[in-house]
Amino acid sequence: MKRHLPISSSPVLWLLWNLLVVYLAYTLCRVVFLALNWPLYAGTLTLGHGLELFGAGLLFDTPAILYTNAIILLMFLLPLHWKERPGFYRVARWIYTIVNSIAVYMNLMDCVYFPFTGKRTTASVFAEFSNEETSEMLKIFGGQFLSHWYLVLLAALVTWAFWKLFRPCRDTKSCVSVNAQTGDAKFCVSTVRYYIVQIVALLVAVPLCIGAIRGGFTKATRPITISNANQYVNRPAETGIVLNTPFSIFRTLKKTPYVVPDYMSDEEAAALYTPLHTPTGQTAFTPRNVVVIILESYSKQHIGFYNKTLRDGTYKGFTPFLDSLIEASAMTYRYSYANGRKSIEGMPSVLSSLPNFVEPLFLTPASLNSMSGLARELGENKGYTTAFFHGAQNGSMGFQAFARATGFQRYYGRDEYNADPNFNGNEDFDGTWAIWDEEFFQFFAEQLGKMQEPFMTALFSASSHDPFVVPEKYQGRFPHGERPLQQCIAYTDYALKRFFETASQQPWFNNTLFVITADHVSQQIDPFYCTTLGHYCVPIILYAPGDPSLRGYDEEQVVQQIDIMPTVLGYLNYDQPYIAFGRDMLHPSANEGFALHWLPESSSYEYVWGDYALHFDGKQVTAAYKYRTDSTFSHNVLPIMPSDTLDSMQRHMKSFIQQYMQRMTTDNLIIKPQQLKGRQ
Repeated sequence: MKRHLPISSSPVLWLLWNLLVVYLAYTLCRVVFLALNWPLYAGTLTLGHGLELFGAGLLFDTPAILYTNAIILLMFLLPLHWKERPGFYRVARWIYTIVNSIAVYMNLMDCVYFPFTGKRTTASVFAEFSNEETSEMLKIFGGQFLSHWYLVLLAALVTWAFWKLFRPCRDTKSCVSVNAQTGDAKFCVSTVRYYIVQIVALLVAVPLCIGAIRGGFTKATRPITISNANQYVNRPAETGIVLNTPFSIFRTLKKTPYVVPDYMSDEEAAALYTPLHTPTGQTAFTPRNVVVIILESYSKQHIGFYNKTLRDGTYKGFTPFLDSLIEASAMTYRYSYANGRKSIEGMPSVLSSLPNFVEPLFLTPASLNSMSGLARELGENKGYTTAFFHGAQNGSMGFQAFARATGFQRYYGRDEYNADPNFNGNEDFDGTWAIWDEEFFQFFAEQLGKMQEPFMTALFSASSHDPFVVPEKYQGRFPHGERPLQQCIAYTDYALKRFFETASQQPWFNNTLFVITADHVSQQIDPFYCTTLGHYCVPIILYAPGDPSLRGYDEEQVVQQIDIMPTVLGYLNYDQPYIAFGRDMLHPSANEGFALHWLPESSSYEYVWGDYALHFDGKQVTAAYKYRTDSTFSHNVLPIMPSDTLDSMQRHMKSFIQQYMQRMTTDNLIIKPQQLKGRQ
């Protein structure tokens, strides 16, 4: 007698049950991880925060589970009748058990490996052990298996559970009738209902899976990566609880790990250049407020002040307010450069003096390193109130995670803006990315007025971004220019003007140092701005309304975004040692500074120092240009460049690269207690 398949045994519900079992296994691994590494957390982890970390872990478990079970998802959701055959489920059961067991083994192995590395295992592990002898590796793993036999036993039990709990594992006979003579199976459920249920389930599952893997469903959300774990932790070690090992490996595959070159000895490299700053402390610390404003896509190309001679002096630019501020009240630089070409590259450079080489820091295993920055140095060592502002959805672009990782105590995003009764909430949303700049800048000014001084804050603007529109009430008010971006540049300039009008009425205003820069360039037009060096031309502006001595236009020294952190700390007479790859622009040494950035189109470096810009492929210099006089890079002067200048530039550049790569790969980006002790 034939029996019909009940709704409770539908493939969709079976799939959800099987995925639930995997979620429980990942949670079990997280419990084991915490238990075995409890000494790392015992002093600071509370029950409430621990539950928050476990909850956050589900966000990272979901992409890992969907990646590893992609074949199972297809097998269950594709509307094909043959999947009801008993043989199909035997194959699915084996795949399910094997792939999820491997994922659990990875998590359990990291329970032991984590104390040695301080972070979850990433794809770089394959490179780390690629040169090891197989026999030696087997000997090491064999010893670990014996000493951690209880984890091996647990792994075996979890594998058995995957096999036994997989559904359906016994119900296939109730949903299929088999012809005794031919062996053909016949599905008993209505064909029409079957296809409707399966197709609807597939159509719903696809966008849900994509959103879950990305970590969100909006255009403004970057795919979730390991650096996002910093958003939920109070200290770097806690990322080990939030993350899981399969996710960490998946998200770092094909991400070129930082490779430490062997250009010279460590001693020689340190003698040529060092990122360790040791202030003398001879002058008393000055507790001024610090406000850093990072403007989206604000290339020098669009700012009139820097282009007075462009197009025979006819070019006006799109920033009348910023032009007037620079002209009358600020300090800025002719040769100022970004350290990256993306927003996620600009933020670490500006706020933590970390340049971008090879891959964006946010997307590499190094994003879990212990990092400092203006917020941590001033917040932890000088008692500053610190906060980061970005009008997009909280968590967007990984900014919230990085802000928390580098010491910002508070984060103000779209959620906080919407919760403020003094503003219009989602009515001020631009429909794509964030709250309009004008309104969010006013929100920023209001929040600054509520903060305890001294404070260190950073604002990242959003409106000068694709799709390049301005609020409807301003349609036709701002010049459109030659590129769609330029009317948005003009709108943000107006928003900046209104911000300073509001801020100038506040009691904290005259005791504040403002730093204005861009994250990167965009939509370059004129020939100079279209060269490799032109693609990094951003403004760096210092404005201290209470300090009339901070004025001028430096047309000689070369500066870059990573110089902002040491410049601010130097201006405040900061008296503690710290790590920063930049230099103090206001107290230059004998040379006039330098800039070094990565050229992704050629996988090489561009190094600017003195009168020359070098192109360096990691092994040799391939070109040299006299950028001060040859602004369009028309003549490669490498063959006639003075050999002593070339040698000096190469050695300094190689020292910088070597020490950066070394510190990134060894998690040596902060001053550790033993280093301070060694210097006493």
